[in-house]
Amino acid sequence: MNILSLLFYILSAMAVGSAIMMLLSKNPVKSILWLIVVFFAISGHYILLNAQFLAVVNIIVYAGAIMVLFLFVVMLMNLNSTVEPVKNFRMQLIGIISGGALFLIILSSLMKGEGKAQLVQMRVGDAGLIKNLGNVLFTNYVLPFEIASILFLSAMIGAVVIGKKA
Repeated sequence: MNILSLLFYILSAMAVGSAIMMLLSKNPVKSILWLIVVFFAISGHYILLNAQFLAVVNIIVYAGAIMVLFLFVVMLMNLNSTVEPVKNFRMQLIGIISGGALFLIILSSLMKGEGKAQLVQMRVGDAGLIKNLGNVLFTNYVLPFEIASILFLSAMIGAVVIGKKA
């Protein structure tokens, strides 16, 4: 077993274990912190696949911005166990049935899958490098990129205008 396979298994165990801890955690703040650990493990997988840009964007955008925003919202809401709504038996039954249906769909798709598995070669090629992404982004997708930039700029201006009126 080489070092890349070992890193893959360690990162996978870390991601799955953190995801389970996120689901089992009763405290919403701890659940968000476990989700941040999951995002770091996924970024490690991106690095193993030679996609450094995706790894950095995953850490900056998801772990750095969105999860911190969730953390602030949960902390500002001041959730207590006394405020927790009563769980309806019918809703629990619907959740169990829909979860079981999803499990059966995943199981049937795995059983129907062909025996040939296509292996991913790690640290090979330059598909995930920023240079190639920039070349494709500014040649093939320059118009949609600029339209998205103008849309984000107008959203920022709108947020400033709404914020100044308050």
